[in-house]
Amino acid sequence: MFESILVANRGEIACRVIRTAQRIGLRTIAVYSEADANAPHVRLADKAVLVGSAAAAESYLVAERIIAAARDHGAESIHPGYGFLSENAAFAEACAAADIVFVGPPPAAIRAMGLKDEAKALMERAGVPVVPGYHGEAQEAALLSAQAEEIGYPVLIKAVAGGGGKGMRRVDAPGDFNDALDAARREAKSAFGDDRVLVEKYVQRPRHIEMQVFGDRHGNYLHLFERDCSIQRRHQKVIEEAPAPGMTEDVRAAMGAAAVAAAKAVGYVGAGTVEFIADSAAGLREGGFWFMEMNTRLQVEHPVTEAITGLDLVEWQLRVAAGEKLPARQEDLAIAGHAVEARLYAEDPENGFLPSTGVLHALSFGGGNRIRVDTGVEEGGAVSPFYDPMIAKVIAHGDSRDDAIMRLDQALTETIVAGPRTNLGFLTDILRNPKFRAAAHDTGFVDAEGADLLRGGHGRNAAVALGALRLMERVRDRIDGETGRRGGAATSPWAAGDGFQLGPDRRFALPVLADGEEKAVDVAWGGDGVSASFYGEEPDWRVGNSATIVDGPDGVYVLDGGRQTSVRFPDPAAHEDEIEAGGAVKAPMHGRLVAIFVEPGAVVAKGDKLFVVEAMKMEHAVTAPCAATIASVAARAGDQVDEGAPVIVFAEDASATPDHTGD
Repeated sequence: MFESILVANRGEIACRVIRTAQRIGLRTIAVYSEADANAPHVRLADKAVLVGSAAAAESYLVAERIIAAARDHGAESIHPGYGFLSENAAFAEACAAADIVFVGPPPAAIRAMGLKDEAKALMERAGVPVVPGYHGEAQEAALLSAQAEEIGYPVLIKAVAGGGGKGMRRVDAPGDFNDALDAARREAKSAFGDDRVLVEKYVQRPRHIEMQVFGDRHGNYLHLFERDCSIQRRHQKVIEEAPAPGMTEDVRAAMGAAAVAAAKAVGYVGAGTVEFIADSAAGLREGGFWFMEMNTRLQVEHPVTEAITGLDLVEWQLRVAAGEKLPARQEDLAIAGHAVEARLYAEDPENGFLPSTGVLHALSFGGGNRIRVDTGVEEGGAVSPFYDPMIAKVIAHGDSRDDAIMRLDQALTETIVAGPRTNLGFLTDILRNPKFRAAAHDTGFVDAEGADLLRGGHGRNAAVALGALRLMERVRDRIDGETGRRGGAATSPWAAGDGFQLGPDRRFALPVLADGEEKAVDVAWGGDGVSASFYGEEPDWRVGNSATIVDGPDGVYVLDGGRQTSVRFPDPAAHEDEIEAGGAVKAPMHGRLVAIFVEPGAVVAKGDKLFVVEAMKMEHAVTAPCAATIASVAARAGDQVDEGAPVIVFAEDASATPDHTGD
C-alpha cells in the first residue's frame, strides 16, 4: 500500500475519500479552488493546495496543476472521485508518466467506455445485450432524423461522450427532432467538448438498474449486486436503492454475468458501474435488459451498496490500485437488508428546479439508527454557483425496503436547511408516494406524478404569517435593545408607528415580501396578543404548527414540510431599482449565457424562447412572459450573468404588439 494520496475533487466525495484514506493510515492531500478556500474537505485533509480560481475549468479540471500539487507534496497516488477528471484517460496517462498511481481503471478502459457508440459496439462483440439504435460516425441532422424514423419513435438522443443526463433528449415525434438535436448537441459541447450524439430506441416502461463491478490486476472480477436508480428527473438520479425491487436470483445472476463480461472485455481494474435499461412492463426478466453504458469510476450512489454488503468500496479501490487482489470472491458476498439514498440538492422544484445558491444560514440533518449522511458543506458556508448543487446524500439502511424508506423519511423530515431553496419536500413526497412505496415505478415516475410531487404553496399562508410575526418580534427586540425596556413594538400599540384606533382590536396591513412576492399581512392586537391573517382569513395553522423559523440577516426563513418560505420587509431602494428596470426579463440564476434568440425590434409571443443560461452544468431556457417588442438586449452570448440581472428589455409600449400564440 502507498503511504500518501491526493484527492483531486471537492465536496462530499472528497470528504468521503479522505476519511477512508486516513482510517487506513494514508497521508491525505486536498486541492481546492479560491471559491472552496473554507470548504470542509480543505480542513479535513492533512494538507491542502490551492489550484486555481473558482471556475472548474481554471482549477479542478487543470490536470497539470493537479499533478504538480501531487508531485510537490509527495503524493504517491491520486484519487479522482467522480466528475471532473475521473473519466479522463489523458489524465490517467499523465499520472503514470509522473510515476503517480491513478486510483482508477487503465486509460484504455476509460477510452473504450467513454464513447457510447464505440462502447456499445464493443459490448455487442462481447455478447452483452444492447439497446437498438444508431451508433455510427456520420452526424448530419438529416441522417440522424432518418435513423430515428427507422428505429421508431419515441427515441433518445444521447451525447457520445459524458453522462449524467447532459446532452440527452427524449423525442416523441419527428417534428420535434431537430430542436431536440440542437439542444442536445449544444449541451454536450458545453459539458464534454464533444457534440456528437447517438440515437436509441426509447424503452416505454424503463427501469434503470446498474451493477457494481470490481476487477484487479490479477485477472479477478466480481460484482457487488445491483442498484435501482429509476427515480430520475431529466436523467439525473434522485433516489437510489439496493437491491432492486422485484429482482429475482435468476435475473440478478444474468445481469451480473453480463456486467462482469463487460468489465472483462476492456480489461477493467478497480471500481466501475455497468448500467442497464430494463423493460419493466412484464416485470424484471432475463432477456428484458440491455447495456446502456459503463461508468469507469465510483458512483455517487455507492453508499447503498456499502450498506447492504458491509464493505468500504473506497478501501477496495485503494487496495486494488496498490496492486492487491480483490478482498473477496463472488461466493463470499451476500445482501443484508435494503438501503435507500436521497440526493439533497440546492434547487427550486416549484420553479423548474432552477439551481439555488447562497449562504446556508442553517444546516442540520436528521439522525437515527442506521442513517448515514455524506456532505461537503456546513452551516455558515455557501452553495456556490460554480459547481454541482448537491448539499448531501442521506442514506438509510433497514431490514426491509419498507423499513429503509421509513428511516429515510424520518431523517429527511428532521433535516433543516435554510438559505438556498432545496428539493427536500420533493424527496419526502417521493418517499410517501403510493406508487413508489409499492415499487410500481419506472424512469418516467417524476413526470407522471409531478402534480403530487410539486405541491407549491403547501401551507404558504401560514408560513408567511408566521414569518411576519417573527419579523415583528425582531423589531420589538431591536427596540428593546435600543431603549433598554421590555415589551415594546410587538406587544404595545403605543410603541407602534402606524395609525392608532380605539376599539377591541387594532389592525393594520403589514407589507412583506414572501419569496420576493409582495404580500400584505393583516396584523391585529387583541386580548390574546398578536395575530396575523390575510384580509380576515385565518391561515391553516395546523400546517404551520410544525414549522421551524430560522433568522437570516435580511429576513426569516420559515421551513415546513421540507419547503422554505423567505419572508422579509420590502427594501424601498430595491423596489425603486425594479421599477427602473421596467419590462426586463432577468437571469433566473447566476450562470453563463449560452444563446440569445432575439434582437432589438423583434416581436415575440408569450412562451417564445428568449435566451438560454447554463448553471451548474445544466441548461435552462427562459421564455417570454407575455407578447412584447424587444427594446434592447443587455448581454451577449458567452457572458456571465448574476441572478436577477436584466438580459432582455421589452419596449415600454407593448399595447400594439400582436399576440402570435395562435400561429
